[in-house]
Amino acid sequence: MDYVIIIDSCTDLPLEFVEESELGVINLSCQFQGKEYVDDFGKTLGYKDFYDAVRKGETPTTSQINVYEYTEKFRKYVKNGKGVIYLAFSSGLSGSYNNAVMARDLIMDEYKEADITVIDSKCASMGGGLLAYYAYEMYKKGCSKEEIVTWAEENKLKINHWFTVDDLNHLKRGGRVSSVGAAIGTLLSIKPLLHVDDEGRLIPVTKVKGRKQSLRLLVEKLKERSVDIENQVIFISHGDCYEDAEFLKRLILENYNVKDIIINNIGPVIGSHSGPGTVALFFLGKNR
Repeated sequence: MDYVIIIDSCTDLPLEFVEESELGVINLSCQFQGKEYVDDFGKTLGYKDFYDAVRKGETPTTSQINVYEYTEKFRKYVKNGKGVIYLAFSSGLSGSYNNAVMARDLIMDEYKEADITVIDSKCASMGGGLLAYYAYEMYKKGCSKEEIVTWAEENKLKINHWFTVDDLNHLKRGGRVSSVGAAIGTLLSIKPLLHVDDEGRLIPVTKVKGRKQSLRLLVEKLKERSVDIENQVIFISHGDCYEDAEFLKRLILENYNVKDIIINNIGPVIGSHSGPGTVALFFLGKNR
């Protein structure tokens, strides 16, 4: 093909899928235990090691992708005569998208024939992964760059992100709940339900009492908001709580005959902010 689809590591796609695909990848990074780790889908920093350390009090920080890294990545493909579609991590959660736009402009000044499209996915974690999954399916079928760009822009705000967390203190660190709210919620076993809105921002929606109830509420959102569910591939991501992700999968399969359900870990960049015990559900709806 004369173009490449590039994703970043915040898509939280399974490593096997990424390695077996022809997708280009650019990685964010995580500062953790005094070292900087590339977020490379679990190869360098194991998910279990990461979340076990966070449970013991480690407070990792993350870095966005800078302009230089983007220019190097884009230049590599442009020099080889390829067009670029970059599906960027939500601008509502990171400055990476803006850096990618600046890098695109620099490369297009340098190479007048360059064909680079940067799409603000407004997605996070496997929501961005789901957008990339469908775009890559189109790529494998031989669709043109223009067809994929048009589809992605028309459908990115149909990708629903619904998730719950087990520990409110990680959301407190990110300013999503107050210290008092986190303390009371933890004491009463209150679990929030959150989603990513049309601006790509993380928004609390409601609260329920108890873990199992919060997971059942995710299925209710699937019931309320999904379209053509039998033909959908559903994504579930989790913060080192595979049993809960499997419980959610069983709940879905008890009610719906979906095309497939793919489960994967939340990587260290997203996981630094959501914490252990996060469970997220991603699917297509009429809107978010």
